[in-house]
Amino acid sequence: MIVLYFDPGLGAMLVQALIAAAASVIVFSKNVKAKIQNFFSNKKRGKPHQDSININEDESKF
Repeated sequence: MIVLYFDPGLGAMLVQALIAAAASVIVFSKNVKAKIQNFFSNKKRGKPHQDSININEDESKF
């Protein structure tokens, strides 16, 4: 029989790792969800992509 010893330091480290993993999953999933929603909303409405640059002809003549 294997008995593991969990001292307070190891317990705190495990709790911190679980909280960090949960937070990173939540943040990552929100980012992916927002990118997917932006992609489909821009296609439907005909809006230009966020990375595009609008340059007026007046501004390009120096």
